[in-house]
Amino acid sequence: MAPHYSATTRGVIVSVQTAYLAEQSDPDAGTWVWAYQVRIENQGSDSVQLLRRTWRITDASGRMHVVEGAGVVGKQPKLAPGEAFEYTSGTPLGTASGFMSGVYHMQVSATGEAFDADVPTFSLDSPTQARSLH
Repeated sequence: MAPHYSATTRGVIVSVQTAYLAEQSDPDAGTWVWAYQVRIENQGSDSVQLLRRTWRITDASGRMHVVEGAGVVGKQPKLAPGEAFEYTSGTPLGTASGFMSGVYHMQVSATGEAFDADVPTFSLDSPTQARSLH
């Protein structure tokens, strides 16, 4: 997995690494697939819980797809200070490159206060595509 992207919001560090999945991709059929590994680390002083997510997935043609839902990979992880949660997921695109960004809708466990933890914008570039920052 490479490259590495990171964003911090209120002590919650979200790090992402991506990998192009050549074995699942079929460029001749217009399908490119990536895996992304996410690490959510609570370096704040309060316990927090990830309740929902919102992703914006944009391909090289500028088509954006918004994905919203409860938790991540079927879980709504609770993180005490110093704890981390990791998961791997994936996405297909209809172009050889694109990018993803989003937020995790979090809640402070003790007070119920809601906040959004930024997911860093990360590039999805196939090895056959010249790498570019989106």
